[in-house]
Parts: sequence; structure tokens; C-alpha cells
Amino acid sequence: MPGPDQGLPLILLTGGTGYVGGRLIPLLEKQRAALRCLARDPDKLRSQTQPATEIVAADVLDARALDRALQGVHTAYYLVHLMSGSKDFEQQDREAASLFASAARGNGVRRIIYLGGLGDDDDPGLSPHLRSRHEVGRILRQSGVETVEFRASMIIGAGSLSFELMKSLTERLPVLLCPRWLRTPTQPIAVDDVLAYLMAAKDLPAGESKIFEIGCPGVTTYGDLIREYARQRGLTRWLISLPVLTPYLSGLWLALVTPSRYEVGRHLVEGLKNPMVVHDRSALKTFSIVPMDAAEAIRRAILETQQPRGPS
Repeated sequence: MPGPDQGLPLILLTGGTGYVGGRLIPLLEKQRAALRCLARDPDKLRSQTQPATEIVAADVLDARALDRALQGVHTAYYLVHLMSGSKDFEQQDREAASLFASAARGNGVRRIIYLGGLGDDDDPGLSPHLRSRHEVGRILRQSGVETVEFRASMIIGAGSLSFELMKSLTERLPVLLCPRWLRTPTQPIAVDDVLAYLMAAKDLPAGESKIFEIGCPGVTTYGDLIREYARQRGLTRWLISLPVLTPYLSGLWLALVTPSRYEVGRHLVEGLKNPMVVHDRSALKTFSIVPMDAAEAIRRAILETQQPRGPS
């Protein structure tokens, strides 16, 4: 499969219909490169891409389709998460990453850029969601293709599932009966900062595979994020700690306000018991990006929610 313009480096984006991928597309389209987007349903992307952007129909679990999609690709963004599509998402994530890694290696891809999750690899209680995110990164690195893996906690931005869960709970429940995980330390990150890191990664000098932990400057808790959101919205909210609420029961609780996204939300909630903080600060030395703090990220997300973006 030839690239759209043989004179330009070809970038492949997977996960273009997702939250981060969808916001990355217009940024990549402004670069001096050719862009190819992989999608199971191309029609979902056609309305949000420029005419020069190539869209190919392919499933990440289809080895032949992946091989065709990766032909001629210089840099590939792997932003695939299979939590919403299957209860056995760990196995499917493993298979998809293995097939993608093999196709990337076979086609001479120079670099894979991957967005995963924070969390301690040595934590025996790591949630299935975070465990799978780390395993995918490991599979991509073991391919032999240089892989730049970013590990992030909660992404704060209008439309982000994690942010929307927090927003829904805070807006709808004046009294929140809170499980212990609301005291779990975390370092969220603004979606604009995530996008800045993903864009900068493609221009790094060639080298070995790397893992970068990214987050806002300070450590906070999920409870403090709820309080900050309520403060900025002028809401009075009471958080009452009830340790009997397990992460699983918390998922059922979240389903009361977000029933259409329950399955993915439950997997995310299961990971909230795991501390997600930045231990390795090498991203701050490698990239000229200064992440905003959580309060500013929330302020921007609220502003965008109130004033939706126009067409890109």
C-alpha cells in the first residue's frame, strides 16, 4: 500500500476514533508529513479528517490488514485500548499488540509511539487495566522497533472518560459516599500536555526504546480533584468516607450516573486503588514541555465544556 505522498514521511495513527487519537489527528495534519489513519469503521473518521489524510479499513486483530496498513510507514502511533469491546480485554490487548509489533517490524517502521498508564510494575495488586497497559508497552518494545512509551494517569479534558466520570459525580451528587480509593495519590495530566508529548515524540533523535512518565507538577488525590472541580463550579459538596465500598462496588455506583459507559468505567475505577504518580522525571529533561497543574487543567476542561470546540 503506497503512502499518500511518496515525498513525505508517512505517519500511521491507530485509535483515531478515540478521545486522544481524535484530538491528535488535526495536529498531525498540520505537520509536514503524510497521515494514514487505521479504523475498523472508516466512515467514523471521514468527517473529521482532511481530504489528504488516507483512511484504511483494518482491525488490529487482523494480521494481514495490519501488514498492509503499515507498508511504507515511518512512525506509528499505537493508541488502541480494547476495554470496551471485550470482557477478555487483556488477552485481546496482548494479541493486538503482538500482531501490530510484528507487522511494524516486518515493514521497517522506525518508531512506535504508545500511550499507556502509570503504576508500579512491581505492585502485585496492579489492576487488570494497568497490568494490560504495561504489558502492551513491553510487547511493543520487544518487537525491536524503537518504542516511545508514555505513561499517564487520569487525563483531564472535556470528553475524557475519566474527567467525565468525575464531572458527572460531582454535578449530580451533593453528598458523595466515597470509597478509600479517593485518597489514592495520583498525578493527572491535561489533555493538551498529553498531545504535546505525543507530537514531540515523533521528532526525537533515533535511539533506544524509552518509557516516559508524565503528569502534572504535584501529587494530589481523586478526592481533592473532586473538591477542586466543585470549587471552580461553585458547588457545595460533602465527601463522606465509607471504606466498605470496594472498587467493584464503586463501578456499580458510577453506573448510576454513566450507564452507557459502565463497562469501560468499571475497568478504570478498578485501577483507582493503585497509586499513579511520576517517579521518573526524565520527560521534563527530554522535552521542552512544562505540564500545567491540575487546577489549571480542570479550569480549561470546564471552559471547553461550556464552550464546545468548533470544527477543526
